[in-house]
Amino acid sequence: MTQEKSPVKGSEKAGVKPAAREESLGETVRWLALMVLAVVAVRSLVFEPFNIPSGSMIPTLQIGDFVYVSKFSYGYSRFSFPFSPNLFNGRVMGAEPHRGDVAVFRYTQNTSIDYIKRIVGLPGDHIQMTGGKLFLNGIEVPRTSLGHYEVLDENNRLLSGERYRESLPGSAGRAPVDHDILKLTDEGFANDTPEYVVPQGYFFAMGDDRDDSADSRFQGDGPDDLGYVPMQNLVGRAPMVLFSIDLRHPAWQFWYWPVEIRWNRFLHPVT
Repeated sequence: MTQEKSPVKGSEKAGVKPAAREESLGETVRWLALMVLAVVAVRSLVFEPFNIPSGSMIPTLQIGDFVYVSKFSYGYSRFSFPFSPNLFNGRVMGAEPHRGDVAVFRYTQNTSIDYIKRIVGLPGDHIQMTGGKLFLNGIEVPRTSLGHYEVLDENNRLLSGERYRESLPGSAGRAPVDHDILKLTDEGFANDTPEYVVPQGYFFAMGDDRDDSADSRFQGDGPDDLGYVPMQNLVGRAPMVLFSIDLRHPAWQFWYWPVEIRWNRFLHPVT
């Protein structure tokens, strides 16, 4: 007597396995999509790390610093989001920056490029450099010498000058902002400027390395001229250095990594 084989068990296997594979693939795709959305949301709305590639903010920021940038400090514009989609004009939940803030913003001549500078002037402020000294609303901004300072810039050039502690008047009732600047010379246009009056809806930005910074003192049409910066271009405030690497060797030479890490700049506050 022959025994018929039941087709049920085989058909269950044939049906269940593909369904399980499809379900597993679907869960993976959904998980990846949620992860991407979460990363985009955090990067757009909360914080974003930025690398410092140039020396325009020496001595406050060093080449190779990775700074934490608070995206909600000034509200949100199209430049808060990846690829800067033209979703709306102006700022949502906007807040005016404070004088003395170190801020990331989009370059006025090419908004795909991020700049980081110190906000020195707000709408209505009068800014002028005279004899290498900064004047705000007709009053010289006080500074105290901290002695000689030397450092290499991104082109391996030696910057040799005087380090000062500057006390920039605060805004909106805040205390003065004490921070360090580097002066290499008191000569040249950047040290003897006309008086600038910051228009409404804009701010005036300068680098802490006062003689090696393309900033709002340069108002022309040259490729490095920043001019007044629209408030809409603000990306966020930089309150802290997360970590820092002194990249004097190619990145693939991993055996140099431990000695190139600047351990003293971990979670270093930006003032």
